[in-house]
Amino acid sequence: MDGEDLTVRRAAVQALGRYNGSVVVVDPDTGRILSMVNQKAALSAAFQPCSTVKIPVAMAALAEGMIDRSTVVRVASGRRLTLTEALARSDNRYFASLGDKLGFERVSYYARLMGLGEKAGWRIEGEQPGTLPEAPPPEGVGMMSSFGSGITMTPLQLASMLVALANGGTLYYLQYPRTNEELRDFTPRVKRFLHIEPWLQELQPGMLGAVEFGTARRASFDPDAPIYGKTGTCSDRRTHLGWFGSYAEIAGKKLVVVVLLTGGAGVGGSVAAEIAGNTYRLLSQEGVFPGGDRVAEFSRVSAGACCTP
Repeated sequence: MDGEDLTVRRAAVQALGRYNGSVVVVDPDTGRILSMVNQKAALSAAFQPCSTVKIPVAMAALAEGMIDRSTVVRVASGRRLTLTEALARSDNRYFASLGDKLGFERVSYYARLMGLGEKAGWRIEGEQPGTLPEAPPPEGVGMMSSFGSGITMTPLQLASMLVALANGGTLYYLQYPRTNEELRDFTPRVKRFLHIEPWLQELQPGMLGAVEFGTARRASFDPDAPIYGKTGTCSDRRTHLGWFGSYAEIAGKKLVVVVLLTGGAGVGGSVAAEIAGNTYRLLSQEGVFPGGDRVAEFSRVSAGACCTP
């Protein structure tokens, strides 16, 4: 595919290896998709988000003033957690409690604000938007907020959300130039600006903790290359799922890597995290992070580029 960064694609394909699923790699400063391995899974196979839904739920609780990262929440007798610990270890009771307190309307509002339930891409053929329920799922808002019950999401939607976290709040339309001509004419397009800067510093320690001591430890490959991420593991009606949404900054350059795995019982968020970590490692070794001088030309974009498809 002429429009893809071939170095990035080789790294993603090698990291995915024998697993069924998809790897999506995006430049968070422009919204350009550098590589999309297994397009069908990335664009049209919307699955339950599992514990990755805890990212918008955490943002909702922070934005509503319900918690900060040092707030201690009782999750069981004699067991209390902060946001950092709960994100790092993906504690279901903690996020079910937040969801119950927030309520269905506010959980849904922040999930949609961060891109769920709508297409993430700009005129990308075959993309499906995933779904947000119009009413609380039968399992309740707590399960919706801890496991993503009632929600379906594509890897592209998770990548869009991570792009906004990585760049400080700009939710880009993700674009996938397919030819050299499309790449030459590439211009970033802003979907909306999320005013999340005050809460990012509260959220990020938990995502970093996931890699340093939590559910995503297998993503780590270099102590000098911090990765911020969130795992997800569950089963929907079709298959067992492993998710990992992440971003990293190495040598002053940022990259978003999202992995979705589908398959047998051995699949899970920790395996998806390892695949993402291997993608970062291979790209770091190549010295192309994120790759492509053309991308760097569009590292800043004005509000005038905002438009509607």
